[in-house]
Amino acid sequence: MRVAAISDIHGNLPALEAVLAEVDGVGVEEIVVAGDTAHGPWAAEIVDLLLEREARCVRGNADREVVNRSDRFGLLAPWSADRLGERRLEVVASWPLTVELSIDGLGGVLVCHSTPTSDDPIYTRITPDEDLIGIFEGVVAEVVVCGHTHMQYDRTLSSGLRVVNAGSVGMPYEGAQGAYWTLLGPDVEFRRTTYDVEATVAAIEVLGVPVDGRMLEQLVDPPDSEETTEYFESVRGA
Repeated sequence: MRVAAISDIHGNLPALEAVLAEVDGVGVEEIVVAGDTAHGPWAAEIVDLLLEREARCVRGNADREVVNRSDRFGLLAPWSADRLGERRLEVVASWPLTVELSIDGLGGVLVCHSTPTSDDPIYTRITPDEDLIGIFEGVVAEVVVCGHTHMQYDRTLSSGLRVVNAGSVGMPYEGAQGAYWTLLGPDVEFRRTTYDVEATVAAIEVLGVPVDGRMLEQLVDPPDSEETTEYFESVRGA
C-alpha cells in the first residue's frame, strides 16, 4: 500500500491539481490530507476535488477558523466560509483530528495536523525530544504524519516514535517554489511538484481574495526553512 500524504493546501488549487497529477502516476492507493485545506482562494473547488478523490482529511487550525468564520487573522477565513457554503462547511466541520492507517513497511501511521488532541501546538525538526515525547504520549502508532509548520522533515524520537512532516502543498516554507508532499510506503519519500506559481498569484489577485500581500510574496519567494524553523522555535510555547 502506498499513500500520498498532503497537507496545508490553503486553498491553492493549481498546486493541488499539480500534485494530484503526479500522484496518479506513482501508483498511490490512498490520499490522506493533514489539515489546513479549506482556507484560501479556491476553498470550495478543493473540497469538491478531495471529496471526488475520496481523500481522508483531518481538520487543521485554519479549517477550524473557517468553520467558525473567525476574523482573528483577517478576513480570509470568513471569505473562505462564504465561498464554501453551508454544505461544504458541514463537511469540513466533520473532519476528525486524526486518521489512522496501516502501511506496508511503516506499520501503524497516525495522521494529524499538529497533535492527536489539538490542531494548534507548534514544534519543529529541532524541538527537543523530551518535549515531543510528552506531546505524543499515548500514541501507539509507529509513525506520526503531521503538517502545520509547512516544512518537510523526518525524525525519530528517543522513544522510537517516528515523526514526519509532510510539508505544504499550497504555501511552503522551503526556500524554493513548488508544492511539497510525501509518499508513504514502504518508506518515507519527500516529493516536490512544480507548477506555475506566478500565474497562480495573478489569478488570486484577479479573484480579489482578501489575502495578505506578504503571503503572495512568499509563494513566489518562499522563506528559508532553517530561518523559519528558528523563528518557530523562538515562539513555540510563547
